[in-house]
Amino acid sequence: MERFSFREPLKGYEIKLEIVNVEKVRIPEIQREISDRLIKQLAESINRIGFVEPIITVEGPDGYLEVINGQHRLEAAKLVGLRQIPTLILPREIMKHIISLNIEKAPTLRDKAHQAYSVFMMSLEENPNMREDELMSLVDFAYYITIGFIVDRFNIGRFPGYAFEKVLMKVDDFTSYTLKDAEKERERRARLLMEVRDVLEERYKELGLRNALTKESLVLKAFQENYGKWVRNVTDDFYTVFEKIKMTLPRIFVEEREEDFQGF
Repeated sequence: MERFSFREPLKGYEIKLEIVNVEKVRIPEIQREISDRLIKQLAESINRIGFVEPIITVEGPDGYLEVINGQHRLEAAKLVGLRQIPTLILPREIMKHIISLNIEKAPTLRDKAHQAYSVFMMSLEENPNMREDELMSLVDFAYYITIGFIVDRFNIGRFPGYAFEKVLMKVDDFTSYTLKDAEKERERRARLLMEVRDVLEERYKELGLRNALTKESLVLKAFQENYGKWVRNVTDDFYTVFEKIKMTLPRIFVEEREEDFQGF
């Protein structure tokens, strides 16, 4: 098997470049959902110019290599019948730092939440006394973790996170708790958000709405009912804000084609 190794120029860890069997590579759960359309497009590209961009992997605990960048290229290689592909192999301990390298397709909110949850859990396993706000360099927004708990911990695959996102950006911050305590806190926040979701879905049905995007309008109207349309900084904590939204939602009314709230 062809192989070559070199040192990463800034941090100094070893990177291996190898031609590996595709059967030795697998896609870990941390990765986003596969797009069949993108696989076909990449397969067409490979047929035209060859497989010229190595996938990036880390060494798995059981002898397999786990993809952190290039899952669609891996599947496209299988589609065109390749048995071996060039692969960059990085140390497993830096896996959580390089998840953001995967840019083959724009991530959805669910993708971001799934990855944020995975980073949180890996960090918790490595150092339960690490402060949650130290994850700010790895996770763009704290609310990704909260939604990640809903999607992964509570297995709610169709949670309408988009409906809450603008409010979450204002009130769901990184905590100073250690990760072992932050885990309990994220569970609490996730449970409250699921309760609000239930009230939202009930109101959505009562109004006979069919466009799912109006769920965001319902949440924003409930928020504005309590805090005004032009509020920038919310002094209430996460729980107070969403308890108020939960209490207000049953009396909120929107029309099917209501415009977005530009002033929010």
